[in-house]
Amino acid sequence: MNNNLFIALEGIDGSGKSTQARLLTEKLQQAGHKVHSTFEPTNGMVGATLRNILRGNIKADERVIAGLFLADRLDHLLNEETGLIKKMQDGYTIITDRYYFSSYAYNGTHMDINWVIEANSICAQILRPDVNIFIDLAPETSMQRISANRAGTELYETLDNLRNVRNKYLESFEKLKHEERILTVDGNNTPEAIADNIWSQLSGHIKAAS
Repeated sequence: MNNNLFIALEGIDGSGKSTQARLLTEKLQQAGHKVHSTFEPTNGMVGATLRNILRGNIKADERVIAGLFLADRLDHLLNEETGLIKKMQDGYTIITDRYYFSSYAYNGTHMDINWVIEANSICAQILRPDVNIFIDLAPETSMQRISANRAGTELYETLDNLRNVRNKYLESFEKLKHEERILTVDGNNTPEAIADNIWSQLSGHIKAAS
C-alpha cells in the first residue's frame, strides 16, 4: 500500500475532530498524498439508524447501540464500493473522524469495556490505524462549545457522561498501549496550534507520496 496511511482522530464531543480532519487533509494533500476523509457513524443504512438513536428519535438498549456501531464499522471497512479496505488498496491515505476507540470510550461507559474491545477486535484485525490521534479536551470546555454551537444536545452529551467517556478513553489507551500507536494533543489550544501539534507528531510517519 506504498506510503498511504490510516489515521483515526478521537476525542469527546466538541474536541474539534472535524476541523482537524479538514486541516490534516489539506496538509497531507500538500505533501502529495491522495486523501480520503471519512467519519463514523457513517452515512450508510446502519449509520443512519445510529444517528436517529443519538438524536433521541429512536430508543435502544446500550448493548444494541454497541452492536450497531460494530455493524456500521464493519460495513465501513468491507463495503465493496466505498469501504476503507478498497480505499487503502487504491492508494488513498485515510483520515477517519472516530474509529473503534470511540466505541471503547462511549459504549464502554455504559457496559463492560472489555466486551466492547473484544467485539471490535475483528475490526482491528482487518485494519488497524497506523496512528490514533486523541484530541484531549476538558469535558467542561466541551459542554461550553456544544451549548454555543448547537441548538440541542445528543444522547451522550452531558457533562457527567463526557467526564466518564474521557476516563474510558484513557483506560482503553492504557489497556491497549502495547498494540496501538496513540498520540495525544491538547485540544484546549487554537485549531491552528492543534493542527501544528498533530503535524509535528505525525512527521515521523509521513512521507511524501511518490
